[in-house]
Amino acid sequence: MVAMRHFFSDLNINGDLPVRVQPGLGEWGTSRVPTTREKNRARWQVAGAGLGITVALCWLGWTFYTILMGG
Repeated sequence: MVAMRHFFSDLNINGDLPVRVQPGLGEWGTSRVPTTREKNRARWQVAGAGLGITVALCWLGWTFYTILMGG
């Protein structure tokens, strides 16, 4: 448990990053950085798109199979 406390104790999220890639700082914190809600929404959208593409490809394969087999 001590290792986890040490792992999460450094609050400097920029670390050794060059200044040009560090997020801009506004009055109340970072600016132009996606919120947790936006990131969560993006994860669900990507998962939904992946599922939709998988279903569409399976349906397309089944359609071609039934056409080629004369069904």
